[in-house]
Amino acid sequence: MTLTLDFLDDGRVARWTLTPDGVAREVREAYNPTLFVGDAPADLYGRTGGPSPSPPARDGLSDVLADLRSFLDGQQAVAGLDVESHRQTFRTDARPLLRVDAASIEAIRTIAKRVRQFDQPDTFTCYNIDFTRQLRYCLETDTPAAPDRSVRDLRTLHLSFPSHESGIESLPQLTVDGDRVGASPRDVVAGVREVLTERNPDVLVVSTADLVPLLFEAADAYGVEFTLGREAGYTKLAGESTYTSYGNVGHSPARYAVPGRVIIDESNSFFYHESGLEGCLDLVDRSGLPLQELGWASIGRVLTAMQIREARSRGVLVPWRAWRPELFKSASTLDTADRGGTTFAPDVGVHEDVHELDFASLYPNIIRTRNISPETVRCGCCETDDVPGLGYSICEEDGYLPEVLGPLIDARSDIKAEIPDADGKERERLEAASSAIKWILVSCFGYQGFSNAKFGRIECHEAINAFAREILLDAKAALEEAGWRVVYGIVDSIWVTPADGREQRPLEEVASEVSAEVGIELEYECAFEWVAFCPMRNSESGALTRYFGKRRGEEYPEAGLGDAIKTRGIEGRQRSTPAWVEDVQSEALRVFDESRSPEAVCDVLRRRLRELREREVDPAALVVDNRVSKDVDDYSMETVTVAALKRARIEGAGLAPGQTVRYVVVDADARGAARVRLEYEDFDRYDAGWYEDAAVRAVESILAPIGWREGEIRQYLSGTSDETLAGFVDGSS
Repeated sequence: MTLTLDFLDDGRVARWTLTPDGVAREVREAYNPTLFVGDAPADLYGRTGGPSPSPPARDGLSDVLADLRSFLDGQQAVAGLDVESHRQTFRTDARPLLRVDAASIEAIRTIAKRVRQFDQPDTFTCYNIDFTRQLRYCLETDTPAAPDRSVRDLRTLHLSFPSHESGIESLPQLTVDGDRVGASPRDVVAGVREVLTERNPDVLVVSTADLVPLLFEAADAYGVEFTLGREAGYTKLAGESTYTSYGNVGHSPARYAVPGRVIIDESNSFFYHESGLEGCLDLVDRSGLPLQELGWASIGRVLTAMQIREARSRGVLVPWRAWRPELFKSASTLDTADRGGTTFAPDVGVHEDVHELDFASLYPNIIRTRNISPETVRCGCCETDDVPGLGYSICEEDGYLPEVLGPLIDARSDIKAEIPDADGKERERLEAASSAIKWILVSCFGYQGFSNAKFGRIECHEAINAFAREILLDAKAALEEAGWRVVYGIVDSIWVTPADGREQRPLEEVASEVSAEVGIELEYECAFEWVAFCPMRNSESGALTRYFGKRRGEEYPEAGLGDAIKTRGIEGRQRSTPAWVEDVQSEALRVFDESRSPEAVCDVLRRRLRELREREVDPAALVVDNRVSKDVDDYSMETVTVAALKRARIEGAGLAPGQTVRYVVVDADARGAARVRLEYEDFDRYDAGWYEDAAVRAVESILAPIGWREGEIRQYLSGTSDETLAGFVDGSS
């Protein structure tokens, strides 16, 4: 069992494992990672990507692979060459390939690059190239990736530091588990060293990985002996970078490692943010991706680790690139296939007695129950018409992708069943595990359409959508036949209310019949006293993902809406919305629920705007949080966000695309950087007019379903100074 691994400069690997008192260190003297090289993609798939016969059998390497072997022989990056037989795809038999043992982890990329340069780019297929280093070691040496928690629980230490700060002079702002450890940079370094010695943590959770080099820089500057790991020094694994994923720009900060301890960077850890350390450890067990790497891994990377392990269990090598070309389609098939899930446009307005039903893990269960996998869809060996509307066949042989997802679906179902009876730490552990698995299941469908997915295939993506469309349409028909009217539906959820003049069959009964018919559970999710569907901003048509509703039987907690009101898409759900605007909208929602009176809601707005104009609002509640999508000089519009980026650059804290800027608008009519102040600057004013507009838009979202837009709201606010009786009754005035 492994806590973490250190790759030493001389090629050795140090493995750290938990002991009752601390850790044990074991060193492997020689480790040579391995890659494989095969012939061209057309040799596997044919020129059109269709299912070709099994590649020609042979006793040894092809001529071109033999030439490559001679070329690589004797190169410094190469530790050894051999011939081994392996399966290159799920539908081919094993045959001889060129095995290349690399001199080091770093040499893998060097060798792969030289293979591509040796001939035309499509002459060879390479395998087992871009594994993360700790995952590779665990795979190739059969080393368990998870720490042995039967020995003891992991010890964790939190180091927090303001994200906007830089330079050793700012180190006194660092806290360890919430406590300050020094008033000067020298004292901070000494204080951190003392805490590390006293607590001997296994996992360091840092608010920003920039702390790692900063602490070492301060130690050098002040002559303080310092180690952050269990041995001296640190390693920079990767520099910061900007990336684009599904149209969104993201920023990946630099990554660091220290000997004998895992570092989790809160600013760069999706799974730690969503499910905590327990959720991360659960995924380490399921994916085989060591904790140090899972800490910064994306959902796709964790899913890929699971797929890699399943492929290897079937004797299939892992391709470096997704070489398989898309199969030919007629224009009509392409038109039918190139669609997403079904959406029933919401009926704008407020609806009483609404019920939500959801298909449990719809897309993963479609994959599982319909045997959808890259090697099963349009397999070429089955002449069937399985996929509705597309006519694709699905092979009778079990696909590998259902084998990957099946255990996850079952595990989450079992965990959810255990949660109601659990309490304390056990409940937290189960909820963390459920959350972590949920994100893998949510993403497995989209990953099939991702061009760089190791085992993705667009035909799988199309087939899953086709089944999902048919399933939702069948559910709609069954519910309507049972006396229910569909007011909204999207992909895997459907919302119904009793149809006028009809007798309704019980929803649980109808859902059970639908579940049996499609083979996927249609669950009764929630009953609402009422649900309001919002129109689009500049249209009367329903917005597909903007609604709010009061759950039946739920009470409001002392502060906020709690679980009483479900919201989607409105300002309170948007990360850029200032806390004060979110609070105004929450109060407006409560009054709307109690009175259904637009005047009463506007009275709430009037009172909150009065406190805004009279400077009674804490500027900290007015911070806008926006993710940067471009370099500051690439923006063409002079928005307040651009002003904030310019100010950050002036302050020496320039931001890269994908990072977040936090600011308060102090004068929207000014020019350039003067329009805003950054969150951490000292200031005592704000632009009340700008925040008034934001609050009006937030209240408009609440009142638009009943016909009150911005014009009606402003007319009411300016047309009278009297409060409504309802406002006094509910206490909003």
